[in-house]
Amino acid sequence: MGPCQSAERNVLAEGLAAVISVRMGDGLEVIQQGEVDCITIAGMGGALIASILENGKDKLTSVQRLVLQPNISAISIRKWFVENNWELIAEEILEEDGKIYEILIGEKGDPYKPYHKNMEMGLLIGPFLVQKQDKTFKKKWAAEMKNWQRIYEALEGAAASPETIEKKQEIIDKLKLVEEALKNEDS
Repeated sequence: MGPCQSAERNVLAEGLAAVISVRMGDGLEVIQQGEVDCITIAGMGGALIASILENGKDKLTSVQRLVLQPNISAISIRKWFVENNWELIAEEILEEDGKIYEILIGEKGDPYKPYHKNMEMGLLIGPFLVQKQDKTFKKKWAAEMKNWQRIYEALEGAAASPETIEKKQEIIDKLKLVEEALKNEDS
């Protein structure tokens, strides 16, 4: 049984067939313009979620809220929000079964509003998450920093090229942003 059939069975089992329509298709093409006011996309990378939103922009005119849960690259969604006049209004970070998830909620509005302190840091880390800095947040960013340091060390051993030099600088910049965010919380 595929995911679509499984979802249909769950909807029927919960008695929600009158209010939930299960559809299978590519991105937002399965909905009509004006049909929904809230869209949830979960369980895929942030770049793919941003691509789905970009390709389905014409379906978003009546949408009031986006609830998005990227497995990786939440920055892609935050950037898409800014570029498309959606305001990030809330974020959560949680851990389940050893995996860390971020949930981003956006509404039409001022895309720059949540980033009043540090745009670059907010896009990378999350402007609401950086304010809370709970245990899960710290665990995620400690693991990210460790991974970036491992990549940096591998690049140190690689032949110098414009690409490796650029990648090393990108990693240094990210490390500084995260270190600054974590340091600010301690003070």
